[in-house]
Amino acid sequence: MDQLIGTADDSACADEHLLPRLTEEARQQLGIGLRTIYAQLCDAEPITDVQIDLLLRLRHKERDRRRA
Repeated sequence: MDQLIGTADDSACADEHLLPRLTEEARQQLGIGLRTIYAQLCDAEPITDVQIDLLLRLRHKERDRRRA
């Protein structure tokens, strides 16, 4: 099994090029849709620590992108 070895900068650039550019309105609509689906599927279940960590990382990443 071959693995590609690159620098952190290479992977960051590759990830950024794979993501579509979305308008603020599109991101808000996606967020609303995801929250709605999540609420329907997990309404009575508590959020796990792993999910909280993922949500916090996503929030920090979105905040950092807005600042840039």
